[in-house]
Amino acid sequence: MKQAISCLLCSVISMASAGAALVERDVVYEQDGTELEGFHVYDDAVEGKRPAVLVIHQWMGLNDNEKRRSRMLAELGYNVVAADIDGKGVRPGSQGEAGKQAGKFKGDRKLYRARLLAGREVLKSDERSDPAKMAATGYCFGGTGVLELARCDAPLSGVVSFHGGLDAAEDFTAVPAAVSAKVLALHGAADPYVPAEQVMAFEKEMTDAAADRRSWQAMKVCFSELFGS
Repeated sequence: MKQAISCLLCSVISMASAGAALVERDVVYEQDGTELEGFHVYDDAVEGKRPAVLVIHQWMGLNDNEKRRSRMLAELGYNVVAADIDGKGVRPGSQGEAGKQAGKFKGDRKLYRARLLAGREVLKSDERSDPAKMAATGYCFGGTGVLELARCDAPLSGVVSFHGGLDAAEDFTAVPAAVSAKVLALHGAADPYVPAEQVMAFEKEMTDAAADRRSWQAMKVCFSELFGS
């Protein structure tokens, strides 16, 4: 995958109360020839490598809400990149357009995962990121995205999904022991877009994946106690 990263806009926002400053910039990169434009923000008062968080936008594209949340995470000391799934300059102007754009990726999960992983690579490659301490979070369309990252076992410590779609692609479901990241799915009980059967299927999918991994670990501990090795 060709990656071309350049920083276009850099601004410093003083945080007088915290005695620190947030540095933020637009980041242009590529996925298979498609130009993408993400958003990077960090607290320059934090020294050295730090935990890093990838933010995935909702179906209206990367906008002020994702940037606000990214700043909030940076204020907590994280290195943050809000990824761009749609493409540079592609920002739906209505819910109808957003639905079509989101449907493009939900119907092609392979492409969706490629865009998600491209954003993760940008975050990982930044000198401030601790590659052993990386997580992802997203809302709605973005919540669906971070669950895709967990399902394909992207190198992440954990993912947090806020009312994201829970269904897996027909050609791809988390296989036992494949989900190594911790998964937190925050989902409203009365969400009109995700039916109860989809919630139940997701719970079973995640439980089955975790149960296999944990039972294997328990067996290894048992054998170690039995044989002293």
